[in-house]
Amino acid sequence: MDFQDLNLTCKDCGQPFVFTAGEQKFYQEKGFANQPTRCPNCRQAKKATFNGGGGGRSAGPRQMFDVTCAKCNKPTQVPFQPRGDKPVYCSDCFKEMKGM
Repeated sequence: MDFQDLNLTCKDCGQPFVFTAGEQKFYQEKGFANQPTRCPNCRQAKKATFNGGGGGRSAGPRQMFDVTCAKCNKPTQVPFQPRGDKPVYCSDCFKEMKGM
């Protein structure tokens, strides 16, 4: 298939950009059915909002909660707020218990 450069308009910033023949060939090889709707700069900015482009959540640093391990009484931090109805363990005790 012979590809020709296409002039497209970014849906985010409204600026024109070129969807090159090489990019079109790449899209076809990967099985992508749709043309890009964002210019390269807006695509990169959108990827950056998803934790470095990995698709994960990016809400900044995770809030940690101070707790005391229910097994060894060592102070530790956990990434969730304990409800008080279940014991909370430090990472060492948790790994030890998980291995049993």
